[in-house]
Amino acid sequence: MSIVSTRKEGDILVVSANNPPVNALGQAVRAGLADAIKAAAADDSIKAIVIRCDGRTFFAGADITEFGKPPVGPGLPSVCDAIEASAKPAVAAIHGTALGGGLEVALGCHYRIAVPSAKLGLPEVKLGILPGAGGTQRLPRVVGVKDALPMIVFGDPIPAKKAEAIGLVDRIAGEQSLETDAIAFAREIAKNSTHPVSRDRTDKVDEAKKDPAFFERFRQENARKLRGLEAPVACIEAVQAAVNLPYEEGAKKERELIMKLMGSTQSKALRHVFFAERAAAKIDDIGADTQTLPVKKVAVLGAGTMGGGITMNFLSAGIPVTILEREQAALDRGVAIIRKNYEATAKKGRLTTEQVEKAMSLLTPTLDFNALGEADLIIEAVFENMEIKKEVFARLDGVAKPGAILASNTSYLNLDEIASATKRPESVIGLHFFSPANVMKLLEVVRGAKTAPAVLKTCMELARKINKVAVVSGVCFGFIGNRMLSQRQQEANKLVLEGAKPWDIDRVLTSFGMPMGPFQMSDLAGLDIGWSAETSKSSTIREVLCERGRRGQKTGKGFYDYDENRKASPSPEVEEIIAEFIAKSGSNQRPVSDEEILERLLYPMVNEGAKILDEKIAQRASDIDIVWLNGYGWPAYTGGPMFWADTVGLDKIAESLAKHGFAVAPLLKAKAEQGGKFN
Repeated sequence: MSIVSTRKEGDILVVSANNPPVNALGQAVRAGLADAIKAAAADDSIKAIVIRCDGRTFFAGADITEFGKPPVGPGLPSVCDAIEASAKPAVAAIHGTALGGGLEVALGCHYRIAVPSAKLGLPEVKLGILPGAGGTQRLPRVVGVKDALPMIVFGDPIPAKKAEAIGLVDRIAGEQSLETDAIAFAREIAKNSTHPVSRDRTDKVDEAKKDPAFFERFRQENARKLRGLEAPVACIEAVQAAVNLPYEEGAKKERELIMKLMGSTQSKALRHVFFAERAAAKIDDIGADTQTLPVKKVAVLGAGTMGGGITMNFLSAGIPVTILEREQAALDRGVAIIRKNYEATAKKGRLTTEQVEKAMSLLTPTLDFNALGEADLIIEAVFENMEIKKEVFARLDGVAKPGAILASNTSYLNLDEIASATKRPESVIGLHFFSPANVMKLLEVVRGAKTAPAVLKTCMELARKINKVAVVSGVCFGFIGNRMLSQRQQEANKLVLEGAKPWDIDRVLTSFGMPMGPFQMSDLAGLDIGWSAETSKSSTIREVLCERGRRGQKTGKGFYDYDENRKASPSPEVEEIIAEFIAKSGSNQRPVSDEEILERLLYPMVNEGAKILDEKIAQRASDIDIVWLNGYGWPAYTGGPMFWADTVGLDKIAESLAKHGFAVAPLLKAKAEQGGKFN
């Protein structure tokens, strides 16, 4: 069967694409569409055209595997132009998603019909580019600048109902009758003497011309979201061109902007992230024939912040959860917080009341340890202490049914030692969720020395079902993310004792693109985590801060002083404490440049990443990038720490590490000497 086929339904030509899995607009699809439009033009019996797709979705975008390769015609812009120029009206019949090039094809059509569950969007900005087949010029003309600009600049798709409300979709079809409804619609509009042509529409852009300050307001209102990003800024420029220039000139401007972006480091980084996320799901030494285990019921030990967040992931995916606590008050509190979180999401319009009640109906709270016996997967989320963890796993071994997966949410501890407390180490795995667990995308899946392949594969597939990005890690202290984080924290503490101010260190990291710096993060988490007044000896800055009641945002003061709105400001008291520590050490404060701060915070992380790769803790460098992008807020437009290191130059990083007294990791040293890269 050809990728693009045609058939006649009376006087309607139905053009169907079948290019699984997502009907990407590769060269063969583009050529097939162009040929179909020509065939329709040459056949006098054809009065209208329906463009549809087989499988689970309409065209979900360009073929990203063609990026960076010499273009092979026909190009998508010319295909969209040919559809639009057709004397016979074309109807796009949309199900699944019409994304990127898919929506541009739909905009080239004269009419659009969609099922209620469909989503439409232009997400190119998330790959560091912009729509390059007329999307930035046609969409504002069809729906107006106010609705088009956020879709193009932020790249988030909209549901079919909203698309209908703003004029992007002309009609909603039945969920099961799209093709029939589209053919009927095509027959109906074929009777009209004229048909809307997106490029020729001026009513919506004329509206925008009445408010020339709109674009500048949009930039100012979204300054924080746009900071440091090249593609969204170019998107705004392209939409401005749609308002101020004729279509042909605007399309030329769009082309200039996309060509410039395609060669940018940011776009290369974001494309790296796209492929890296897909690669992370693959386990190198587990075959496709490995059978997964059924997970129909889950149990979670601990109804605290982490246990409750973990539970929500499964409830939201429709998987029943039994949640265990030792005391009724703690159990009631945990269940109440889960409900409160769901209701807060419903208030924002992201869930219906029915969905909230459905999720809560799947939850079974209990104080009975034996109630865990029916679960296919049991996740422990108790205090981070090895003896407690081993005690819990020994008990689990006694109640869990044969074949059940026993998972620990530990963020640092040795999984193999935890597994040794059971008679079934092959069933033990680490599932390290990141806080807040119901929000954060990352899941570090920790593979123990004896973890069975089926257990690992099951957990990786389950991660996708609960909407997580999973990365496999081997066993070591802190796994991938926290092991690298500890290097950054150590250097931050050293820099403070050399004269760098905590707020300068944080500023350098947030300027780089991180959501917060190490001292902001410490204040948010609480400086007294792991601190005890009974054993405190004023031996570190942190201990002194805790002794003085400066325990972070919750007490109104930590490394920073906080006002009633938790707005931070540098603390003179903290400066004095730091100065006293420096004086005691016998050294002098010195000015520390932003460049040195950045190098000493981030280069040691790259160095540790090289060790993690060398020790086979991570499967590939891109997996490390995915951990930091999804778990710690590393800016996506730099591609993650290992990709970023490649762009900086591994020779430069190795040289700087040696200059600052670090032992350069053998893998990093070897690659630097050979002019190699991690990715």
